[in-house]
Amino acid sequence: MNILQALFNTSIGKKIVMAVTGLILFGFVVGHLVGNLQIFSPPEKINAYAHFLQNLGPALWVIRGFLLVTVLLHVWMAVALVMENKAARGPKDYANQQTLKASYASRTMRYSGLIVLAFIVYHIMHFTTKNTHGEAFYPTTMLHGEVVADVHTMMVLGFQQPLVAAFYLIAIALLSWHLSHGLASMFQSLGLRTRAWSSCLNKFAVVFSVLYFLGNAAIVGAAFTGAVKIQNEEVKVAMGEICSVNCEVCETVQAKH
Repeated sequence: MNILQALFNTSIGKKIVMAVTGLILFGFVVGHLVGNLQIFSPPEKINAYAHFLQNLGPALWVIRGFLLVTVLLHVWMAVALVMENKAARGPKDYANQQTLKASYASRTMRYSGLIVLAFIVYHIMHFTTKNTHGEAFYPTTMLHGEVVADVHTMMVLGFQQPLVAAFYLIAIALLSWHLSHGLASMFQSLGLRTRAWSSCLNKFAVVFSVLYFLGNAAIVGAAFTGAVKIQNEEVKVAMGEICSVNCEVCETVQAKH
């Protein structure tokens, strides 16, 4: 009980909780990106990957629940620390002690956090619960004699919508910005950041964040431009039927597929 009180009732404890949850979420976003990059491989690869995750059954929901609790703890500690700092310094003192860079980062992190949170909710509804689009956006395919979700086609169809693609890019850009600041802070909170390698750590955080954004942007861009094409024949036929009715849609489909 004393350990829990130390973690949640002291500034140092809150920073440790925030750092540990940040480390867990960092590992998740890296693994998530690596999995999604399989869209550049034959469709069977990412579909098999998604099917494997679905077959985890209850274990998958345990993992999702753990990640949800991790996100909530991370946000809770961040809000608690901000409010604690403001209360300790006072309104005028707080304003005077903040540099322009720190103020800008603070404002950005605050609002970007809300957008990223909205992105997470939408992302889950888009690809997990599958209730943001019509049935046509969630096709199935055959994999080793079994009917499975065609995640490859699902991603391409989703990112070919301009508003969806734009929202994903903005949210990923903000998440990358968050990571560029959060990675260095995480090591500092755990007492692992020293003057000797502080500069290298800051550079690593920036380079990683840029690469993370570019990796996700490549997925969205490839789907939106048609560089990655739909290979599900049933979906192609359905699109062909749409083309026979709507010439504008037909031109778009022909350009991308």
